[in-house]
Amino acid sequence: MKIAFLGPHASFTQLAADQLFPNEELLPQANILDCFIAVENGEVDKAVVPLENSIEGTVSMTLDYLYKTPEIKIEAEAVMPIAHHLMVHPDCDVENIEKIYSHPQALAQSFYFLDKNFKEIQKQDFSSTAAAAKHVSENPDRNLAAVANQFAANLYGLKIIDRNIQDFEQNHTRFIIISKLQNSYDNKDLDVLGEKSGLLITLPEDHAGGLHQVLSVFAWRNMNLSKIESRTLKTGLGNYFFFINVVGKWESVLQQNALEELKALNIDVDFLGNYKEFLLEG
Repeated sequence: MKIAFLGPHASFTQLAADQLFPNEELLPQANILDCFIAVENGEVDKAVVPLENSIEGTVSMTLDYLYKTPEIKIEAEAVMPIAHHLMVHPDCDVENIEKIYSHPQALAQSFYFLDKNFKEIQKQDFSSTAAAAKHVSENPDRNLAAVANQFAANLYGLKIIDRNIQDFEQNHTRFIIISKLQNSYDNKDLDVLGEKSGLLITLPEDHAGGLHQVLSVFAWRNMNLSKIESRTLKTGLGNYFFFINVVGKWESVLQQNALEELKALNIDVDFLGNYKEFLLEG
């Protein structure tokens, strides 16, 4: 199989994809949208993209593209511990670093360290942590730094000057496997954390008690919601869709009827799949 992932090589997403698909062809993509397009156009069988970080929250771009491409479903989730390091080219004059590059999530997750130790240094967003490391390696004549992982430092020959600079020790990222199939990925070599279902829900109009109607569909059936998050529809202020996770298997008549009741209320529902959540090594 061909598996797309948010690249370039040595990105955190590749580390996740390596564990999820150790024997498949992995194809790096420049951004999350390209991962979705590759799946949508049939260029790859599946893709691995980040969904959520324990410090910075949901990756909004991933959620938006799940909504915009209803033919794409979720096959699995995977949680991986994240460690950020500050790295430079071996020839860098560390006392005169002029700019620090990384993915905006990594910069945000290391905000306090960077603000305390490099307050006056410009921080610049990059498409991924690995791309930032690659850029630093390709510009040895400049005093640049990147926030990335150990694998990126090894791949691009960079020197780590500060380790584990993330603001909170318990820093984890949740990744998802997406495809156009309603499959449920499984891997006997990985620890399973649980099982859940994903739904995208759009209310027909903004009215009092609208969200309560949605939640009551799950409540009286004793269906446990582990996540509910709103995202703007980008059609005007106050217009949202909702991403919901329901804990456990989705197999009983009661659960199937939940979808029918939501549709009877004229609520648009995109069932993203029932899938397992795995634990990866960082």
